[in-house]
Amino acid sequence: MFLIAGPCAIENRDCILQTAETLNRLCYELGITLYFKSSFDKANRTSASERGIGMEEGLRILQEVKEQFGLPIVTDVHESYQCRPASEVADVLQIPAFLSRQTDLLQAAASTDRIVNIKKGQFMAPWDLGGAIAKIEQVSPDAARNGRIWLTERGSSFGYGRLVVDMTSLVEMRRFGCPVVFDATHSVQQPSTQAGITGGNREMVPYLMRAALAVGVDGLFIETHPEPEKAISDAANQIRLSDMRALLQQALEIDRLTNS
Repeated sequence: MFLIAGPCAIENRDCILQTAETLNRLCYELGITLYFKSSFDKANRTSASERGIGMEEGLRILQEVKEQFGLPIVTDVHESYQCRPASEVADVLQIPAFLSRQTDLLQAAASTDRIVNIKKGQFMAPWDLGGAIAKIEQVSPDAARNGRIWLTERGSSFGYGRLVVDMTSLVEMRRFGCPVVFDATHSVQQPSTQAGITGGNREMVPYLMRAALAVGVDGLFIETHPEPEKAISDAANQIRLSDMRALLQQALEIDRLTNS
């Protein structure tokens, strides 16, 4: 089991370095492979609220994380032109769920030869990811075979303001032969429920995480922040950094049982 974790958005250097240092130490002690994740831009927010620090400064901070802690980096790309500069720092380019069918973006990410993590759109069935994979393979034919396409489940829309997770989706996604990741924190979002911003319920993260691990996944995606209530994005569903050890210990126990 590998872990993708970090604050949702790059707010400032101190927050990112503090989180990276804590996660690096924790994952070393627990024997978990960590990919540090944070986004320089949150371009698909519900309202015109704060989006993040921007690409140039954000990538500079992520480069510092990479050099100081030796961690591989995951970051979102929203536009095709962002893929090349982001790939100079990031080991994994992440396609946001709302953009998971955007042909130009998928192919621009694939052309960098970095791993492409496709977050399944809330509006997509798991088998629809076959189309996204095919788009990537048009420009990088060996991407799936070489493990350079990851597929992430993050819940499906259920009416207004609710997401549900169909655990059989994890089984369906595995049929493509790509590593499958479960996004435990975005799956508890409650879109557009808090006066124009996305709400959520972080208390439900451990339950969904345990269920996904019991089904079997290759990786977990957990956004975490030293003070989630002060975060500029996903304040309601990010896990408090001080709670990560207990959560990951649970995850390891179930992952070992599932794979024993």
